[in-house]
Parts: sequence; structure tokens; C-alpha cells
Amino acid sequence: MRPPKHSWRAQWKSLSREKKVLAAVYTLLRYSVIAVLIAQVFNRDFESVFLCVLTLILFLIPNFVEQRLHIDVPDTLEVIILLFIYSAEILGEIRAFYITFPYWDTMLHTLNGFLCAAIGFSLVDILNRNSRLTSFSLSPAYMAVVAFCFSMTVGVLWEFFEAAMDQLLLLDMQKDAIVNVISSVKLDPAGSNTPTVIQDIADVIIVHSDGSQQALGLGGYLDIGILDTMKDLFVNFIGAVIFSVIGYFYVKKRGKGRFARRFIPRVMDAQNTPS
Repeated sequence: MRPPKHSWRAQWKSLSREKKVLAAVYTLLRYSVIAVLIAQVFNRDFESVFLCVLTLILFLIPNFVEQRLHIDVPDTLEVIILLFIYSAEILGEIRAFYITFPYWDTMLHTLNGFLCAAIGFSLVDILNRNSRLTSFSLSPAYMAVVAFCFSMTVGVLWEFFEAAMDQLLLLDMQKDAIVNVISSVKLDPAGSNTPTVIQDIADVIIVHSDGSQQALGLGGYLDIGILDTMKDLFVNFIGAVIFSVIGYFYVKKRGKGRFARRFIPRVMDAQNTPS
């Protein structure tokens, strides 16, 4: 039997009483996004307006999961998810933190690996705890591997999305890198499969179709997104491994790990309490 539906206002009052920190974070971030949205409307930056609207919609996902799917999202996980969305969309894209702070993107991809591993772990943990599947029991190692694979799959799919947007819309989501050494078989004078190394690259010169040349003054060769993609996947790997290890010991100790419990959603029972 499903719990009775309440109005949004009643749900918000209940949230404010029971989860004060979560309510405060949600309120602060939501009004901050609304303020940025209003400013971008006056600036006629409608792409940023779309990002603000998207952010407000994404903020509703944890509550939707709890109300519609009856899955308890721990407060710590929900706060981190809200901060992650705000950091990626508002600070990263609109406030250009990706450019201002070189490691901003790296931090978010590491956190993404950690969070996705937690979500992947919860999917099999919910199945493992299902009382109707008494003969079905997954080992801690298997659950950790599934969580790791889920996180890495999400990371790869996101890189596919970035590459598609760069190719179709020329957005440069896969940020470029400046390198001073390259190695390629395309540069082998003999045309064989032997890589030719070019070192001490100081600049890139563009030759236009009319024969004119333009020196970019970059201080090296412009790598088009490959290094950024590999770096993003590697830090996603680190985040996934960290939580997979935490999840392994959480199951090994029969769910007694307090730290892991803060990040693993659980199904609510008939009394609306996580089980």
C-alpha cells in the first residue's frame, strides 16, 4: 500500500523540520539559481537561462525518487548531489569555473565516479535485501565489481555525449590541452607503422584556404580533447574504486558501516522508513 500523497507545501514543511541542513542547502542553492536565471534573462543569454532551468529541474530528482519510487536517499548523498549539480552547471558553465580553476572539472569527474558507484552499489544492494528473493544472495566482491562497472559505464557514456556535442554543435566540451611532444605514425616519412616523435613544439600555425597563415601563440601543440577524455575517465576510475572498496566492507560487515550508509539509497517500507 502506498503512503498517502501530500501537497508540495506540506512536504516542504516536513523536510524543513526533519532535515534542517538539507532544507537549508536546497533553499540556498535554489534561490541562487533563480537569481542567476533572472540576471541571464536581462543579459539575453538564453543558453545560460536554459542551464538554470535545467538545474532547477535536476534539483527535483532526489525528491522525485523518494516520493514516487519510495527509495530513501540519504541526506549526505542528497546534499552532495545538489552541490554537484550546482557546481557543474552554474559555477562550471555559467561562471566559467572550468576555465578559471583548471582542476574544477577533474574534481567533479572524481566525485561523479564516487557517486555513480554509490548509486550502482545501491541497485544491487536493494536487490540483495529483497525478502522475496531469499535464495538470491550476492557476495560483497561481486557487488563491489558491479558498482565499479556501473560507475565506469556512466563515465564512458558521458564522454560519448561530450564527443557528440563537440562534433555536432562545436561546443568544445572535451577541453583541449597544450602539449610540447607528439608521436605519430602519420609523420613517418617512409609511410610505415613506425611512430615519429616531434619534440620542443613551440606553436601551432594555421594555413587558411587562401594561403594566409596564422600563428596561434599557444606555446605548444593543441591536443583536441583526447588527453582531457583520458584524464576524466581516470579520475572517474579513482572515485569508483574508492567507493567500491567502501561498499565491499559495508556488505562484509552486514551493513554496519556508518560512512557507507550515508551514500547508499534504500527502499522504504510501508511506514516510510528505510529498510
